[in-house]
Amino acid sequence: MLSKFAIEYVIFPQHSQRMRTYLTDDPIEAEEFLMHLLLAHAKVHAIRHEGAVLTGPQFDRMLKIAAERIASDLLRESLELDAPDIKRRFGFAA
Repeated sequence: MLSKFAIEYVIFPQHSQRMRTYLTDDPIEAEEFLMHLLLAHAKVHAIRHEGAVLTGPQFDRMLKIAAERIASDLLRESLELDAPDIKRRFGFAA
């Protein structure tokens, strides 16, 4: 049985081209894993949903959500803001 989400990535692209794949059925877990990849400066090669490769806007949307969650977390910690303030001031969902 296929996992709902498969994320293909290279963890240290400057040192290795070894492709790895992370599998999950949970969309929130997939977003959290993408957050970790972004923070680690990993190279994301592909995101698959139920076996189909996400392209263009779909791929970008998943990465945008992960990046916004990172930004929101940083703002919450740095400025000691709550979720509604982050949304109102910066436009990021928290």
